[in-house]
Amino acid sequence: MHVMAANETFGEKSALQAQLVELRTEHRDLDDAIERLAEHPPDDLALRRLKKRKLLLKDRIAALERELDPDEYA
Repeated sequence: MHVMAANETFGEKSALQAQLVELRTEHRDLDDAIERLAEHPPDDLALRRLKKRKLLLKDRIAALERELDPDEYA
């Protein structure tokens, strides 16, 4: 039974790491989109929405990082 718990923990950790990679990629893509949109600022609402989404992603990334390695942030 102990091996099963270790495998579940490994699977959960792998899933969190995959989600973290996905979120970091989206965060980086938003950086690029914000930079391009800022060069041509006619759409302030779109720019604000992108920045808000980027901040939400940053918070989620930080939460996942803490969950994956809680000792590092203690």
